[in-house]
Amino acid sequence: MKSTNFTRRTLVLATLATMAVGSTAFAEDLLVKIGFAGPLTGASGHQGVDQERGVRIALEEANAKQLKINGNTVKFQIQSEDDQGDPKVATGVAQRLVDSKVAAVIGHYGSGASIPASRIYGDAGIPQISASSSNPVLTSQGIKSVFRVIISDDQMGQYAGSYVVKSLKAKRIVLIDNRTAYGQGAADEIGKAIKKEGGNIVMREFTSDKVVDFTSLLTAVKAANADAIIFVGEDFQAAPMAKQIKALGLKAAFMPIGGLTNDTFIKMAGESGEGTLSWDYGLPIENMPKGKEFDQKMKSKFGTGVIQFAPLAYDATWAVINAMVKANSADPKKYLAAMKTNKFQGLSGPIEFTAKGDLKQAAATLYTLKGGQWKVLEVKYGQ
Repeated sequence: MKSTNFTRRTLVLATLATMAVGSTAFAEDLLVKIGFAGPLTGASGHQGVDQERGVRIALEEANAKQLKINGNTVKFQIQSEDDQGDPKVATGVAQRLVDSKVAAVIGHYGSGASIPASRIYGDAGIPQISASSSNPVLTSQGIKSVFRVIISDDQMGQYAGSYVVKSLKAKRIVLIDNRTAYGQGAADEIGKAIKKEGGNIVMREFTSDKVVDFTSLLTAVKAANADAIIFVGEDFQAAPMAKQIKALGLKAAFMPIGGLTNDTFIKMAGESGEGTLSWDYGLPIENMPKGKEFDQKMKSKFGTGVIQFAPLAYDATWAVINAMVKANSADPKKYLAAMKTNKFQGLSGPIEFTAKGDLKQAAATLYTLKGGQWKVLEVKYGQ
């Protein structure tokens, strides 16, 4: 009997130990999928890859911290989707991420993709936070799950429009956009500001986001005797435009806008880029307290430093993570309210949202290309 009792006690203790181990394993493994959506291929692929890398670094850091949600250690995992910078593809990507039950989406890159995709995320109640979609429409649709960590084009437009009239003192201004939701929207805002400041727009033109030969258009610009050319589009378009402006002998100041103060523009434009002016979104990386450290981390991990929006994508990811931890839940329906109360010092600046989902304090920076490098001329803050 003594032997039998001992055996029974041993079996009971072993069973309890097994249950405890199983319970611990369960408690330490809460998988949370974070979606990323943006162009990973094509002409803007470098911008999408740059943002995705910012997301990956944020998630790796969060995993290293072994954060707890509802008593469980969280394991964050990225699900990346290539929207090719195409609005139609973006909606398919959005539905795929929703069907995969991601807890949040960082993206999309362009406003033309973000706006239609936002309705799909909104219907599913999944927070979407963009690091680069600046069209005012995005956060004006009444969708409660939409956020961004970039200055809106209504504010950026005021800066750019005012600068070309007051500081450049341009008398004959040409305004061109690439007819995307971003390009047209931003150009419209710049046009409003120019008119408000009493400026004179002698030509308002548009092209497409696929064109890189602007010779015919610029010939007309030359005939209009323009003294300032503003182009709202992508870096891979602005660079050949700079070359063609020089080749045609135009003396007008060139101010392209659209997230292009990077090495891609410098390499593509060459010497023709010298003197280019550009308003860009966010702070210069050297003005970020940990910007150089982050840039070095990107280089060490991926072989390439920050291209443009990786720091903002990093902050967008942490905004989601912080909201989940604060709400003690990874369920979008439960942590969405905490997104509205986010308040922390991000890599790119202070992260705090308005009721619409815009940043309360967003930065814009004016650069000039001098000696083959982008030099900071001015930094402004606004909503």
